[in-house]
Amino acid sequence: MFNVKAWAMQIRAPFLVLTPISVLMGVSVAVWEGYSINAVYLTLAFIGALLAHIAVNVINEYFDYKSGVDFKTVRTPFSGGSGILVQGLLSPRSVYLLGIFCILGIVAIGAYFISVYGALIIPLGVLGIITVYFYTTHIAKSPFLCAIAPGLGFGPLMVMGTYFVLTGGYSLAAGLVSLVPAFLVSNLLLINQFPDVEADRTAQRRHLPIVIGRKRSALVYTAFIIAAYIALIIAVATEVLPYWALLALVTVPLAYAVIKGANEHYDQIEKLVPTLGRNVVLTLVLPLLIAIGVFIG
Repeated sequence: MFNVKAWAMQIRAPFLVLTPISVLMGVSVAVWEGYSINAVYLTLAFIGALLAHIAVNVINEYFDYKSGVDFKTVRTPFSGGSGILVQGLLSPRSVYLLGIFCILGIVAIGAYFISVYGALIIPLGVLGIITVYFYTTHIAKSPFLCAIAPGLGFGPLMVMGTYFVLTGGYSLAAGLVSLVPAFLVSNLLLINQFPDVEADRTAQRRHLPIVIGRKRSALVYTAFIIAAYIALIIAVATEVLPYWALLALVTVPLAYAVIKGANEHYDQIEKLVPTLGRNVVLTLVLPLLIAIGVFIG
């Protein structure tokens, strides 16, 4: 029988909310700049982004299962995968095939927009597919690439991809605003790697918490959060975004709380879990408030 609950857990359904927020950021900038929104193009952009998010979730978990990492990971509500394959609730082959079908769907949508706008969208699509498929097997073995790849996917690729399919071009505003989710989502993966250090070592991964340790990685985490706010302030100061985008600054106390938690409890996983939860909230709310502010502005 088709196990709806198992599939929902496998695709990490609660975390898919990040996708519409990234798409919304691209839409908000297009509206701010005076473009009319083509509902069909927006729908296709959203479907493509959602397929990319699902693909990266299931393909990464498939490779984690095959490498044996998932059998050693200390799972938290925010890290360590779903555990569905380890529990035998779904077949690894079906999970892998879902990821491949999602990628084929992305390619089909990309081909349509190439026919509409030409080749300018190809670099985004190719980089996106490479990031989705090779994150676990190759990217996670490079500290630098592993640190930036998640943010690249949900920031510049998803935000600017949405903006491009709605406008047919790129803009400074879209580029600057895409840096906010870029830093935040990279941080989301960074801090979620803290509980997995010992398990990930067995799979020859080389992300920052393994290479430089959790304590220094907490400093990188802090720098990324600060960089997200700096990107927002620069975008407003240079008047490429309206002042209403600064509505997102109401999240500063939350940002302070997660920075404090990461730097105090980087080596105490049980005490770190509340910070992991607050970090998810920050990653979702900060970009959402920027998008709302841009719409108001």
